[in-house]
Amino acid sequence: MDLQTRKLNLITYLAQLQDEKLISKIEDYILKKNSNEKNADLDPFTIEELISRVEKSEQDYKQGRFKTQKELEKLSENW
Repeated sequence: MDLQTRKLNLITYLAQLQDEKLISKIEDYILKKNSNEKNADLDPFTIEELISRVEKSEQDYKQGRFKTQKELEKLSENW
């Protein structure tokens, strides 16, 4: 059985499911799995990395390499 067929079978099964506790368990599992996958590649910054980023940001600001709030809002209108 191919993956697409398995997915469709699962959708059909879930659509007919009446057990609210089981649906809640499935939802919890999916949400937890998605959350773990999204955060899997995230590593916290070290103190040195944070200081370096702050220093670079300050340098960028002093050299005029930044956008104002209004500029960002205008850019985001096209998203």
